[in-house]
Amino acid sequence: MSDLLANKQADLAGPGIGNYADLAKVLPTDYESLLDPKETQIALYAAKDYIEDNLCKELNLIRVQVPLIVDVHSGVNDYLDRDGSRTPVGFHISNDYDQHPIDAEVVQAATKWKRMALNQFGMKPGEGLLTDMRAVRKDYFLDHDHSVYVDQWDWERAITAEDRNLDFLTDVVKKIWKVLVGAEKHVQELFPQLKNDKYPNLPEELTFLHAEDILAMYPDLPRKQRETAVLQKYPAIFIYGIGWTLADGFPHEMRAADYDDWVTPTVSKDGRPMHGLNGDILVWNPVTRRRHELSSMGIRVNKETLVQQLEITGQMDFLKLPYHQAIMNDKIPLSIGGGIGQSRTMMLLLRKAHLGEVSVTVWPDILKEMCAERKIFVLE
Repeated sequence: MSDLLANKQADLAGPGIGNYADLAKVLPTDYESLLDPKETQIALYAAKDYIEDNLCKELNLIRVQVPLIVDVHSGVNDYLDRDGSRTPVGFHISNDYDQHPIDAEVVQAATKWKRMALNQFGMKPGEGLLTDMRAVRKDYFLDHDHSVYVDQWDWERAITAEDRNLDFLTDVVKKIWKVLVGAEKHVQELFPQLKNDKYPNLPEELTFLHAEDILAMYPDLPRKQRETAVLQKYPAIFIYGIGWTLADGFPHEMRAADYDDWVTPTVSKDGRPMHGLNGDILVWNPVTRRRHELSSMGIRVNKETLVQQLEITGQMDFLKLPYHQAIMNDKIPLSIGGGIGQSRTMMLLLRKAHLGEVSVTVWPDILKEMCAERKIFVLE
């Protein structure tokens, strides 16, 4: 295998930088927080309230409760990627001296649960739900923007079969972007020091690109490097079609086979054949000077595309699970949904260099020491 192919293959599955020697090279050395810890918490909750209120208004959602743990046999936990290499934290609940035990897992994301929950809450097409989701992802490498503890606004909205198209997806993405841009302005009204020439504000509009377009622009670069390069031209982008195998024989990034639809044929605005009804919002982070993923979303699989994607990934045995049976038997609505990283978003809006400045979790001593040397003070 050539070095080029090896680099592309290695870049598919994992987030994170990978080791602390490399992280030391990329953490900013000229950083100074614009808000102290107390101001940070006030700004954080102001932004959180704004985003939740306006997501509900823009997408016609209501806030609902969301599980932290699920039954291992339900099939609703999220494996995050196609090969299942990132596994959930599991534990046995003996309950009644093991007469009625439960094997449980901590959720990694609420992607599948949300679609099931549309039924539970009686959502009709055009209606949806918003959750304040908490999860544990134990297999992440812990760097400046990846944590074992994950907080997301996980949302899901029921749709019709006619809504399963690129224009509908684009319209939803634009509404979400409007909310994020508005949140930035909101916190800057409360804390004017956040409006700083060193850190440009988000652009009013996203640039929409297909994964194939970005590959054509940078054919020799692995995925993360392609994203870094394109964000130099367009500081905020939405990438369509993540999961479909591109012209170089690799997907832009691995995607699980049983939630987002990445196989449906689509057509670019200039008439070229494409694939996939999903994508990611990425921005250039002027504090860390790196690519910064804010959200992953998509129109969900229907029963035809679920089978197609499970065939492609060799996971047809999943069809036996309750969640997959519900899709196959039309027991749950067609839907669109996604997750918006809360701490990732706050890190960006509040001009922070590390997730640990806006959320409390565990970090290794090596990382805390590295941050302290750079005036990055993580919460404990």
